[in-house]
Amino acid sequence: MAEARLVTVEIAGQRYPIRSGLDPGYVAELAAYVDQKIRSAASAAPASDIQGLAVLVALNIADELFRTREQQSSSSGRLSERAMRIEELLDDVLLQDTMRQAVNAY
Repeated sequence: MAEARLVTVEIAGQRYPIRSGLDPGYVAELAAYVDQKIRSAASAAPASDIQGLAVLVALNIADELFRTREQQSSSSGRLSERAMRIEELLDDVLLQDTMRQAVNAY
């Protein structure tokens, strides 16, 4: 991780100084994402306070993370199964080729 730098971001109209070793542009991108989520939640529930909106947004982002992890895990499992099947097919082809060569040698 790079040396920590101070990056000031704005979320829901509030400025926050963030000390991070991440790229400042990336930190700004993260903050913009959170800001957009809070603004979206605020328009859906205009009477909510900022703390309630922050909790709602945190839950929504956690849901996105969990669903993405599940999709990745599922995709990874399918890829592993396909790789194993391809390996089995290759083993069969190699065995047949070896047997054919042995028969032709006699």
